[in-house]
Amino acid sequence: MAASGDAATTVEPAVETVMASAQELGDVLLTTNNLWMIVATALVFLMHLGFAGVEAGFTQSKNTVNILFKNTLTPVIGILTFALMGFNLMYPGFETPGWFGFSGFWIDSPANGITAEYASGGYTYWTDFLFQAMFAATAATIVSGAVAERIKLSAYLIFTILFVGLVYPIIGSWKWGGGALDALGFYDFAGSTLVHSVGGWGALAGILVLGPRIGKYMNGKVNDFPGSSVPLATMGVFLLWFGWFGFNGGSVLSADPGLVSYVLVTTSLGACAGAIGSFIMAHIVFKRMDLGMVLNGVLAGLVAVTAGADVFSTADAVIAGFIGGFLVVLSAVTLDKFKLDDAVGAVSVHLTVGIWGTLAVGIFGSNADGAMPFLPQLIGVGVCGAAAFSCASIIFLVLKYTIGIRVSEEHEREGLDSHEHGIRGYTIILE
Repeated sequence: MAASGDAATTVEPAVETVMASAQELGDVLLTTNNLWMIVATALVFLMHLGFAGVEAGFTQSKNTVNILFKNTLTPVIGILTFALMGFNLMYPGFETPGWFGFSGFWIDSPANGITAEYASGGYTYWTDFLFQAMFAATAATIVSGAVAERIKLSAYLIFTILFVGLVYPIIGSWKWGGGALDALGFYDFAGSTLVHSVGGWGALAGILVLGPRIGKYMNGKVNDFPGSSVPLATMGVFLLWFGWFGFNGGSVLSADPGLVSYVLVTTSLGACAGAIGSFIMAHIVFKRMDLGMVLNGVLAGLVAVTAGADVFSTADAVIAGFIGGFLVVLSAVTLDKFKLDDAVGAVSVHLTVGIWGTLAVGIFGSNADGAMPFLPQLIGVGVCGAAAFSCASIIFLVLKYTIGIRVSEEHEREGLDSHEHGIRGYTIILE
């Protein structure tokens, strides 16, 4: 009996030691995972600087301050509205998969929000909120470039509040929040549809309601307005590519070394292939080496692999990106044929290629269970598109017939910087 008692006494400290070690290991993994997610959040935040560079560089110098003003306030609005209600709309905690849920105003960490019990030890509640808030603001930024140079600043800001605060998170909840599309089997790893296409549909609604810029389409010709700075646009694209490492890499939702590194490879391969695809197609269509199309081709390649960066093979990522590069050129030409004036090519990059990238998951994608089904991808694209476009159209039309959404002809011709901001983006002093 004494021997048995001694054994029990010996086992109890051993169990306690193992449990303590497991707790320490969990804390280390949480810290490591959370650190990567914070870095990824910072990279996605940096994408706003990339968008600002691309939009300011591709548009006319007389509207530079206006573009930068919108790109400054867009993440501000995105983060605040996401804190107020967007996060709890997007992640309402559906008891059963549904179409709408809301877990209350303002963010509030649960009891396990900063422990390894939250999100399987991938990150804390606060990191979760901030990472997702950056995605929300990105969706609105897509609209900014498309409607540039003729939209009233007040109308744009009101649209952004409603689109980011309500439309984007509700649609996102259908997949990422565990809603109806998630139950259907729809797959969108990092947001080819939920971020890029949703923003693209909003952009399309905006340019339809606004109409083209003065002088864009005259006598059957398409007039290209000179951008303010090609170097700025180029730097903006490379900043976006850099930020995409956080956009896609952070969507692993942990610091899993194998999956994070693999996603960064497919992301880069898609970007490179998109650049080559747009280079070839632009040369065929325009008979020139078109830098603007190549830059948008890089972005198209990135959008094309975003939905399936973790389920594409490396070869599939190249194919998806290459086709995305083709499509961005063809889409831009098609929009001009219908006199749909997109100042920076946002609809072509984010909507057209976002649809392609999402459908490509059902063509190329495969996971541990086998090939990814195509039908849920098609349904997801259709449902999200119908919701985003109709909601954006309603918002823009209400604004049009209330406060108005377009600046005066005088302001548009002379530039928004002088009339709305009182300063110019570029000042040249001749002595």
